[in-house]
Amino acid sequence: MAILETKALTRKYKNFTAVDQLSLSIEPGEVFGLLGPNGAGKTTSIKMLTTLLPPTSGHATVAGFDIGTQQAQVRRSIGYVPQLLSADGALTGYENLLIFAKLYDIPRAEWKTRARDALSFMGLKDFADKLVRQYSGGMIRRLEIAQSMLHRPKVLFLDEPTIGLDPSARNLVWEHLKELCLKYSTTIFLTTHMMEEADSICNRLAVMHLGKVAAIGSPAELKASIGKSKATLDDVFIYYSGNLIETGGSYRETSRTRRTARRLG
Repeated sequence: MAILETKALTRKYKNFTAVDQLSLSIEPGEVFGLLGPNGAGKTTSIKMLTTLLPPTSGHATVAGFDIGTQQAQVRRSIGYVPQLLSADGALTGYENLLIFAKLYDIPRAEWKTRARDALSFMGLKDFADKLVRQYSGGMIRRLEIAQSMLHRPKVLFLDEPTIGLDPSARNLVWEHLKELCLKYSTTIFLTTHMMEEADSICNRLAVMHLGKVAAIGSPAELKASIGKSKATLDDVFIYYSGNLIETGGSYRETSRTRRTARRLG
């Protein structure tokens, strides 16, 4: 049975269709990635699936719950790491986790144990009592993932999780995410512009273009589908979206990306 399923999921803004008839079926334990240029509908899709944005039409279920009629149950079943920072730099890593434990309605008696266990698992045990503003970018991302996993969600949504990180920090973040998948059988749904990252991490990918899914399959299947010898995911991206890979976009998007990268160090 699919852990996440969408049927003709659509989001319109007046005359503009941001997500157009999105239909997906994702199995438990999968790492599923959405690729596409800025404005393709990736973040809008995640916002609908995390109940932050209501769909215009269509429907979806996450962990067996309907995103339109069972929002509270969906939220209790998921974790979400957005592009922008969600950790408070004025607090320690441990204090950040205690706040999230309360927000996730974890029993008070378990707060300290879960927080310490999460910090240890993400390799942050020795930095638990340091202010987050003193963390490196990779450490902040690992803390945010620890926050999102405190309640042991069935599905973890990651929107550009390694934006602004250097290759070493990216690799470390993904090592811990792979461990989480194994330990908790967590399904990961992510967006990324990092083609090498998508190729090595994702079981399956969907390429979005103008709000629609242009292609879907495993990295190997997608590379084989374009009929090019020694094709890469960069080639797949360009073939199906008609765009060169870039992480820019509009002035607002560029400003947001650079602000996030700067705050991550």
